[in-house]
Amino acid sequence: MTERHNNAAYFGVFTALALILSYVESLIPIQFGVPGIKLGLANLIIVIVLYKKSWREALLLSVVRIVLSGFLFGNLFSIIYSLSGGILSLLVMCFMIKTGRFGTAGVSIAGGVCHNIGQLAVAMVVVETYQVGYYLPVLLISGLVTGALIGITANEVMKRTKSIW
Repeated sequence: MTERHNNAAYFGVFTALALILSYVESLIPIQFGVPGIKLGLANLIIVIVLYKKSWREALLLSVVRIVLSGFLFGNLFSIIYSLSGGILSLLVMCFMIKTGRFGTAGVSIAGGVCHNIGQLAVAMVVVETYQVGYYLPVLLISGLVTGALIGITANEVMKRTKSIW
């Protein structure tokens, strides 16, 4: 198999894994009382691809995963909110990785927090009020907690699958 075919196969596997995790997350009946708070399980795959492949592949995977999971498990607004949060999150995580000063958990925490900030910014535009900004403290805490969990898990997965890479 050529390198291009190999990359396409990996991309297919990563996309499937991210979609499976999105589906599993949609089945979890946890309501946090604040719209937009989720565990972000699919971001586990994004973080791993960001570290083990490239930012381009992570960006493409993120966009494909968001659009597909939005059509499968959400709606147009969930796609718009997730894209805004996902792209901002990815940009910040890329910058943090490039500095070399942060570990996987720190990068993922920043990604989780920025994902929520991106979604909140779009929500302010969509509903045409700044009052949704009152959710910011809760969203920052949730981004910190879920980002830490995803980062720790991603680090463990990368350690345990080192021979694959």
